Amino acid sequence: MDDTTLRHIDLTRLEQGRYEVRNRRGGTMTVGSGDSEEFSPVELLLVAIAACNAINVDAVTSRRAEPDAFTMRMEGHKIREESGQRMVGLRLTLDAAFPEGDDGDRAREVLPRAMQQSHERICTVSRTVEHGEPLEFVEA
Repeated sequence: MDDTTLRHIDLTRLEQGRYEVRNRRGGTMTVGSGDSEEFSPVELLLVAIAACNAINVDAVTSRRAEPDAFTMRMEGHKIREESGQRMVGLRLTLDAAFPEGDDGDRAREVLPRAMQQSHERICTVSRTVEHGEPLEFVEA
């Protein structure tokens, strides 16, 4: 694949269970094992799914009307199986409210289709999770 499709982050160990991640634009955040306030890897997976869909749905609906409220909850259960751990029962809930009037009506009208299109075609993160792309694990 060509370089225009490549995305990456770099992760550096700060101490056991705490890491700094950096994107190519210079943004940083710390992540952790779940024993402190930093987001855990599982929480980051949930964040990625919710944020990807929020960005897509918000882009479509806010062209019609600025929302009065726009929140999402992404949840799932972390289970342990004989073959290992994984997340099940993934569920994304959107709570959005738009102003009264024609613009708000237009936003409410496009909302179901925007959610469907984000889920089925546009959100790279949730589509990757659903399609189960294999992960290659290599040592540098």
